[in-house]
Amino acid sequence: MINQFIKGSIMLMIIFAIALLAAFIYAYNEIQVDMNKIVNYRPKTSSVILDHEGNRIANIMDGKHRLYAKYDEIPGYLIEALVAIEDTRFFEHEGINPDAIIRAATRNFKAGRKVEGGSTITQQLVKKILLSPKKSYTRKLKEAILSMKVEGALTKEEILERYLNEISFGSGYFGVKTAAKGFFQKELDELTLKETAMLVGLPNAPSKFNPVRHLDRALKRANTILTRMKTLGWIHEDEYLTAIKETPEIHKSTLTQNIAPFVTDEVVRRLKKEFKDIKTGGYTIYTTIDMKQQEIARKALRYAHRKIVKRQRESLKTTTLNGALLAVDNKTGDIKAMVGGVDYKKSAYNRATMMIRQPGSAFKPFLYQIALDMGYNPATELTDVARTFQYYKNGKRVIWRPKNYESNFVGFIKLREALVHSRNLATINLVTEIGVQRIFEKLKMLNISHIPQDMSISLGNLGISPAKMAQIYSAFANGGHMIEPRLISKVVARNGTIIYEAKNQVIADFTKPEQAYLMTDILRDVVTRGTGRNAQVPGVEVAGKTGTTNRNVDAWFCGYSPSTEVIVWIGRDNNRPIGRGATGGATAAPAFSYFFKKLYALYPDLPRKFEVPDGVYNTRDGVRTELYTDTSPLPTKAETHTTEEFPDLF
Repeated sequence: MINQFIKGSIMLMIIFAIALLAAFIYAYNEIQVDMNKIVNYRPKTSSVILDHEGNRIANIMDGKHRLYAKYDEIPGYLIEALVAIEDTRFFEHEGINPDAIIRAATRNFKAGRKVEGGSTITQQLVKKILLSPKKSYTRKLKEAILSMKVEGALTKEEILERYLNEISFGSGYFGVKTAAKGFFQKELDELTLKETAMLVGLPNAPSKFNPVRHLDRALKRANTILTRMKTLGWIHEDEYLTAIKETPEIHKSTLTQNIAPFVTDEVVRRLKKEFKDIKTGGYTIYTTIDMKQQEIARKALRYAHRKIVKRQRESLKTTTLNGALLAVDNKTGDIKAMVGGVDYKKSAYNRATMMIRQPGSAFKPFLYQIALDMGYNPATELTDVARTFQYYKNGKRVIWRPKNYESNFVGFIKLREALVHSRNLATINLVTEIGVQRIFEKLKMLNISHIPQDMSISLGNLGISPAKMAQIYSAFANGGHMIEPRLISKVVARNGTIIYEAKNQVIADFTKPEQAYLMTDILRDVVTRGTGRNAQVPGVEVAGKTGTTNRNVDAWFCGYSPSTEVIVWIGRDNNRPIGRGATGGATAAPAFSYFFKKLYALYPDLPRKFEVPDGVYNTRDGVRTELYTDTSPLPTKAETHTTEEFPDLF
């Protein structure tokens, strides 16, 4: 009777086991989950923006911050530490570890709570990628089955690579490479054994063992892992003792910190059309930015801003005054600094690239350059007298009586002096003499939208951004060759392939080198004795032009040294006047001077004098030496005048 009972029990157990196995096999075949998410694993990976020296400006992402690490980037001792603490039999099992499951269940039952998990690394990966976080027996069965399927589809190394890139390490860091850079500012192969153990200990409870907030807990957890590795014989005694004693330096600055937000936003804006996954594709984006110059530019703009706010007796908290500053390498067009506003936190609008404003007199050098290229000379005399213009606009007669900023006129004035002192009437008469249409045709080369075909071009009545101003001023700074400013030098895909590389691009030869030098010489006088005196830099030759629009709405200083071009704009975001006396020379020029003083202190070997190209000659012209070229010869005596020809003006 007893034997029959035993036999019956055994038979029932066999039947139950067979049924359980059949159910498992059925479930194994029937469970349909998109395995592609793991097999062809391609997580959203942060892209990084670097300066010209390879230093990080910002990591950009869409949600999770993850830097991807290939398996061959991951040190062997990191793998050993992970396996030692999470899944000792990882390289032996087929996705699940029955011994670990039974052991964990027993300990948890005795403790009355969960004190140990029985999941393998493969199971943890499946939970992260394929299953919902909701706990149930059905999900646990799916987890086991899918883990076995994953083991059949991937190698152990591929599973580890996916696991170490998918899991969270806390502080917003996803993936072990991200955590290494975030907590220790190191590459994976630079980590010490103790640092490795600290990282491996984080996924179990990222908040609890966060080394920034709970260093003592993180160290204790790491020591537990080191002890486990020593027990398994995976590290030597001396390695263990050295690691136990170590207290690594933890960096609190987050990897999501953006040290040049205007630059970062502009990079994304320029690339997002071509690269839809710019924030998630794991790109490495190299820029032309020099972060040292970027910081100087930020301080220069803030310096000028504070001065004008104080002068206008306004509050820094409520003022609508703002500004922009661009610094560009003369020869390459590389943008070295880009500051789109005084305070990014208050306004992320990039005035350096997106804002369109009138340049005022800062545009005059292009009109004068056209005159020089037509045979005028810096010593050619222009008429600085009042004129009245009549024209019709929308069917109504309009009378325009332009005047100089000083509300006077001097009769005849040399071309050089007219530009040095920004004489509106002389400029208007010069444009009249040359012809608006002729000037318009030449200015087409600058590729500026909506250039007016009337006399208003004389006073810079057109819309232009500081970035575009930097482009067209390169015609002077770069010896007549207008060059496209570039911000992005190279884009590298996650697999290391270069998918974009910028080249120096000369847009147009606006003038000849010797003719451009004539303009540089005049603009140098603007700084030494004209409207741009506040832009002076001791020991360095700089050239530039002020610009102030009607009612002091916009204030500019556009200029360059032998190495670098800088564009400064100051104004109000609401298009209201800046205030009384707020000219380009008074407001924007100080930022220009500040920038160059700091730049030459930082890089003292930069050239300080402009090189004179071939074809530029000089001769004595009264009290000063005047320059001339074959295209712009000196005027004859018959072309000069005296004040006696305008006796009523003086």
